[in-house]
Amino acid sequence: MIGRTPGHIVAVRPLRGGAITDFEITERLIRMLFRRAGVSRLHRARVLICVPSAITHVEQRAVLEAARRAGAAQTFLIEQPMAAAIGASLPIHEPLGNMVVDVGGGTSEVAVISVGGVVALDAARVGGFEMDAAIQAYVRNKYGVAIGERTGEEIKLAIGSAFAVGDRYKVEVRGRDLTTGTAKVIVLDPDEVRDAIDEPVRAILEIIVRALGRTPPDLAQDLILRGVHLAGGGALLRGMDRRISKETALPVHLVDAPLECVVHGAGRCLESFDRLQDLFLDRPRA
Repeated sequence: MIGRTPGHIVAVRPLRGGAITDFEITERLIRMLFRRAGVSRLHRARVLICVPSAITHVEQRAVLEAARRAGAAQTFLIEQPMAAAIGASLPIHEPLGNMVVDVGGGTSEVAVISVGGVVALDAARVGGFEMDAAIQAYVRNKYGVAIGERTGEEIKLAIGSAFAVGDRYKVEVRGRDLTTGTAKVIVLDPDEVRDAIDEPVRAILEIIVRALGRTPPDLAQDLILRGVHLAGGGALLRGMDRRISKETALPVHLVDAPLECVVHGAGRCLESFDRLQDLFLDRPRA
């Protein structure tokens, strides 16, 4: 619905950059999810919410309050990289280095996990949405054509890549000519799109390199053998695994079901609540 609604309907994203941008809409969203899951005022639930590792205490309190007002009996928080590692069935409680890279829509996070804890961590509020915006800006600046957020995402999915993968497909893009205001059709090739999204891709690579720099040498040796585990929607960008491998000199493995990996991990935490609750974030003090 983004960019396609009439004047009396406003389509908004209640979360941006991993943080709540509209508290009331976020509360309504959580309440709708509870209703679908059969949660009501009579049947209140214990809730686990995955949050970015870069979240502040103020943002944590906002998430907890939104869940409480929506009807949660108890709310717990877990960092997304930890949930992704659990969802990917990594041996997080073993004395081994497990590196998880979670590239989401609004945030990208890197964590090195060993013996049930995070050894090295880095994050940036950059992800798939920034790539979409970069494509929009490129088309506007080079061709003088305005395209919507949804079209930018479609271009990324069709021919976007982080590394040259040999695709020579091109895509027709329809937008509004900024000079005349009329419809205009342009043709983009993969090289152009790769250049357009290079800045957010580089930002993701930087946090991976920084996290590696904070990793103890013995765990870094494990990473050479075990490699990097790539999760999140951004992991599906063509050539992302090869680009990370080139920059870090480490093998990169795409996890099973990268889009659902984090939520699968959250589900396993609830199934083994008593055993895994030590992995949850401490509640922020008032």
